[in-house]
Amino acid sequence: MTSKLYFLFCILLAASGLSADKQKEGLKLEDFHAHDPFVLADEKTETYYLYSTGGKAFSSKDLETWKGPFKFIELPDESWANLKHGAWAPEVHIYKGKYYLFVTLHNQDRSVEGKGQPLRPRHMRSTQVLVSDSPKGPFKPITRKPTLPAGIMNLDGTFFLEDGQPWMVYCHEWVQVLDGTVEAVRLTDDLSETAGQPKLLFRGSDAPWAAPINKNRKAYVTDGCFLYRTKAGKLLMLWSSWQKNHNYTQGLAVSTSGRIEGPWKQEKPLLTNDSGHGMIFETFDGRLMLVVHRPTMSPDSRARLHEIKDTGDSIKLID
Repeated sequence: MTSKLYFLFCILLAASGLSADKQKEGLKLEDFHAHDPFVLADEKTETYYLYSTGGKAFSSKDLETWKGPFKFIELPDESWANLKHGAWAPEVHIYKGKYYLFVTLHNQDRSVEGKGQPLRPRHMRSTQVLVSDSPKGPFKPITRKPTLPAGIMNLDGTFFLEDGQPWMVYCHEWVQVLDGTVEAVRLTDDLSETAGQPKLLFRGSDAPWAAPINKNRKAYVTDGCFLYRTKAGKLLMLWSSWQKNHNYTQGLAVSTSGRIEGPWKQEKPLLTNDSGHGMIFETFDGRLMLVVHRPTMSPDSRARLHEIKDTGDSIKLID
């Protein structure tokens, strides 16, 4: 989620008045705002959970009708972050019998350093890992500090296991480094903190299709990284940025080594119709689905589902 969307989204939340005690049933995806969507197909409860920026979620038994929203994040008073400042790109992953939430939190009252004259305010923005016994939460922080070092202005952290070792792959915010990057860092076995130094995977400007969000400053956005290994063992990454026509775009990259550390080759984008921040999940009946938001600007953004095919070498849209 890019910085300029945050303020619009706060206005949306204030106007909506939606809370856990005002849930609605029979909702279609078109009926409710969703940004940076993530779908967990939870086999234990035989339920799909759709998590969205803003700290709200919805549930469904069939991907057709939805119930919600409900709140799922709980921060202690002494947390470094302020939920009123935003909760972006929530992802829920099942690991060692528990549900782990990776979410970008903020503290606008604590500034961070960066390159050159800032194009947006630079404050603490970091992915933190929270845990719960239920996909509905409440998710509570494992520690009182952000999972990544406090000086790294990052967002959209995602979880991936490689040879049994947990990793976080995340976007280093263009607001801080101008040419936004995608980076990876190993996590400790309990996901409480990092284990080693972050590794640069690629820069936003590495994609031939990407365009700077500010031409004079050569600032490139990197958003929404998500990893997927094909049935033939290829390692793919979904990520998003802006094209020259100012459309938000669902990009695709492949690791030529088959490993997280790459090198990563940029492929032709999957979607160029102002769609992005996608992730992949498998339905209970075995179909492979891509969920993105479109359009990208709030309050109009909605979760959109696309059936896809795993070709072994890559993925392709069916519909």
